[in-house]
Amino acid sequence: MTDRLADPTSALKHYLQRSREALLWKLEGLSERDARLPRTPTGLTLTGIVKHCANVEIGYFGITFGRPWPEPEDGCYVPLEAYDDDPQADWYLPAEVSTADLVAFYRRVWTFADRNIDELGLDAVGAPPWWGAPEDNQVTMHHMLVRVHDDTARHAGHADLLRETIDGAAGLNPTNPNVPGGDFDWAGYREKLTRIADVFPG
Repeated sequence: MTDRLADPTSALKHYLQRSREALLWKLEGLSERDARLPRTPTGLTLTGIVKHCANVEIGYFGITFGRPWPEPEDGCYVPLEAYDDDPQADWYLPAEVSTADLVAFYRRVWTFADRNIDELGLDAVGAPPWWGAPEDNQVTMHHMLVRVHDDTARHAGHADLLRETIDGAAGLNPTNPNVPGGDFDWAGYREKLTRIADVFPG
């Protein structure tokens, strides 16, 4: 049997795609308000996480390799100069842009990014302009794939926690949540962990 992930590009894209899809799953079934409401002291929102991850892909898989985003007027796209006035510009969704618009944007970004990865290959060399002088900051597509997957997976974990605080939905994906289901006694489990923690001084 041939391992379909034996090729490094296929393996890296496969796991990146899993994290991408996990992010979108965390938006499913939510109201516009719940998807946008900040839930941490630093204002983390589910739509903000997705918008950030989409713009990261445009930057590292596109601009870094001289391939600009072809839809600059899209309300979810954040051009580099926008960060001069608002360093959090990619972390929230404006009221005039719907969550459905954001989801469609992220899916278009996947197509853009995957096309660049496939056409350029892992050995392609680029330079993120926001890192400084190009001659001092050359990177490969391989480097960028690892970096972006690391970032996306980290934020998928954030999204998982945020969604759980909204309605209790948790897990890896709809077909394989990777957490105990059914009649598992979560309240009893939390009590058990609390008793363990209470052994130690506050």
